[in-house]
Amino acid sequence: MLVLSISSLKGGVGKTSVTLGLASAAYNRGIPTLVVDMDPQADSSTGLDVPTSTRVDIADVLAAPKSQKILSEAIIPSGWVGDRLGHLDVISGSPRAAEFDRPSLSERYLRRLEDALTRIAKGYRLVLIDCPPSLNGLTRTAWTASNRVAVVTEPSLFSVAAADRALRATDELRQRGASDLQPLGLVVNRVRAGSTEHDYRIQEMREMFGPLVLNPPLAERAVMQQAQGSARPIHSWPGKPAEEVAGSFDALLERALRSENIRGRRGAAPAKNGAQQPEQK
Repeated sequence: MLVLSISSLKGGVGKTSVTLGLASAAYNRGIPTLVVDMDPQADSSTGLDVPTSTRVDIADVLAAPKSQKILSEAIIPSGWVGDRLGHLDVISGSPRAAEFDRPSLSERYLRRLEDALTRIAKGYRLVLIDCPPSLNGLTRTAWTASNRVAVVTEPSLFSVAAADRALRATDELRQRGASDLQPLGLVVNRVRAGSTEHDYRIQEMREMFGPLVLNPPLAERAVMQQAQGSARPIHSWPGKPAEEVAGSFDALLERALRSENIRGRRGAAPAKNGAQQPEQK
């Protein structure tokens, strides 16, 4: 089971859109997937056509991570798949999860999601965790449970700086005990074709982070918002633009699944920002 956190330390860069795009790609390939909505805003849950108020949600799981009963009740099928549990499932987000988003949490608290996920490891090939746009307790809890972190950014000055902070933070958390954690890389989102500023910032990121900048960058397309607004997977949306966006998410998903083959490597050359470089294939 590959556990992948989708993160950003800056709001508004499309982190949830990337989570939903990867979920769509996984569902399209028939990969048993669980989406864990750690963001108290619960936008991923809405995009996956899950009720905004379920009886048991991520807050209950974090409060009692060793309860198999609570975990079983918290996992529900996405509306994308009807009632077919096990194809694309969700642990829905909740505003109540904000009580776990304190800046300082003990290691025991940070391992609560990891404890819960170990109880379902045989049921899924992929777990996607949509993190809040901050570096408080919920994000660090998600990272502690993860093998990989995908950092979503935009080609803008402030987003590049936030991406740098996120990569440094993953490196620090790994050194403090999350030994399996590695950056998948930077997902450059909302790229406008023909924008000189965007071209400049993408080149800047490649100079700063090298192969940690993932390909392909994700173009800014209205079809992604249209599919989300209809609570449908992008792979089912008609038209050539949707097909191109879906293809980009297919490539990112393949990169994530391929990274599992090198999980746990040690001694890789450090990136310029101090994080480990991923192996290139």
